[in-house]
Amino acid sequence: MDMISIPAVNMTPILPEILLSVLAMALLLINVFAPSGKKSYLGYISFVGVVVTAVLVGAGWNGHVESFNGSVVQDNFASFFKMIFLLAAGLAILIADQYMEREDCNHGELYPLILFTVVGMMLMAAGTDLMTIFLGLEVMSVSLYVLAGFNRANVKSNEAGLKYFLLGAFSTGFLLYGMALTYGATGSTRIAVIASKAAQIGISSSNIMLLAGMLLMLTGFAFKIAAAPFHMWTPDVYEGAPTPMTAFMSAGPKAAGFAAALRILLVAFPTMQADWSQLLWILAVLTMTVGNITALRQDNIKRMLAYSSIAHAGYALVGFTAANGTATAGILFYMLSYTFMNIGAFAVLVLIGKKGEANGNVQDFAGLGFKHPILALVMTIFLFSLAGMPPTAGFIGKFYLFSGAIQKGYIWLAVIGVLNSAASVYYYLRVMVYMYMKESTEEFSWVNVTTPIALCLIISVAGTLIPGIVPSVVLQFAQEAAKLI
Repeated sequence: MDMISIPAVNMTPILPEILLSVLAMALLLINVFAPSGKKSYLGYISFVGVVVTAVLVGAGWNGHVESFNGSVVQDNFASFFKMIFLLAAGLAILIADQYMEREDCNHGELYPLILFTVVGMMLMAAGTDLMTIFLGLEVMSVSLYVLAGFNRANVKSNEAGLKYFLLGAFSTGFLLYGMALTYGATGSTRIAVIASKAAQIGISSSNIMLLAGMLLMLTGFAFKIAAAPFHMWTPDVYEGAPTPMTAFMSAGPKAAGFAAALRILLVAFPTMQADWSQLLWILAVLTMTVGNITALRQDNIKRMLAYSSIAHAGYALVGFTAANGTATAGILFYMLSYTFMNIGAFAVLVLIGKKGEANGNVQDFAGLGFKHPILALVMTIFLFSLAGMPPTAGFIGKFYLFSGAIQKGYIWLAVIGVLNSAASVYYYLRVMVYMYMKESTEEFSWVNVTTPIALCLIISVAGTLIPGIVPSVVLQFAQEAAKLI
């Protein structure tokens, strides 16, 4: 009788995902059998797990290992994005406990859901097969739907979860249909094989199925990164979701969407760049402009940062349109920088907020610079970086994105990007004006900077200023990661 041979599988590329999955399942069991009460210890265990996973990811730098018949890869590109995801998760965990306790929704399932979300994002970055990327996308998305509606006692949180679920499922349909058409045109879901078949086909217009598949996948990713005109879910979901989860959603999933889109378009469809670059040019302009113009009219800080997030996706699309070495490295640099400055801003918002988020408007920051000068200074640093002012990481990131566009000949796109960045200064400065130039209506007696939030703010400030002053520290890694595209 013939013996069935089981092929040896190298698990190295997915060891971080395995570690986080095991930890998340262990936390679920601990939560079930442990006595009820405060769940802070689950957050501490999760944070330690994230740090250990980051060490494991860092150990694989400069390695190139493929596994599962080439469906998953460990390379510098995947490692760089995995570090961004872990950073976003770690910072969100640090600010989650205090907020969740205040809102009476500190359920133990929160931290496993965050870890499962990171697992999905990691698979998206490491996937070299359309099915692997789709699997990662679904793991990430389903967890995010629950996180958005996690505060069950809050109507806005319920609305956020429902809207995110409905529109997320709708966008997933676009993405999956595009993958199906691409498979029909090329006979494979493997990105490298698709690239080979697309090169053989030559002119994209000669194969409508392949072109339609690429366009539908691009539409699906545009939903995920909140690019206009596919951004309509963002402000309501960001406002309604618990603030720490809004911070996490604004950084991690956006980076995951860019990671998957970069690998698919730059590796599978380089011969069709003339087609998708024109679309990305339009998307970049629309996204920057719509995000910034709408943010000018917002009083609610979370909605303002939501539209700001849309605008920042537009800046990254400027680099995506150029798709050269400088711009691609700029996207990686910018995703990392954005994680620091945006989650840092949300951390300050968690501290200023009251139960029920009753004071989440710009006017509620009045006098913060006099009552809590250090906290106001920290918020100012984050806002300056979001506006792209030197010497912050936001300025350096935009510089490389726009430089890449200019090198590729997209002069007007870079000009529109600079003008949009200048327009955004208004609504960021508006917050600073209230902090330093308006009389305080509150004593901010409830503000309590706990050790986890202080650690989050210190890490975020360092990550915002150091790459802005010494950009080579991060840019070198970003350039090495971009080479493997």
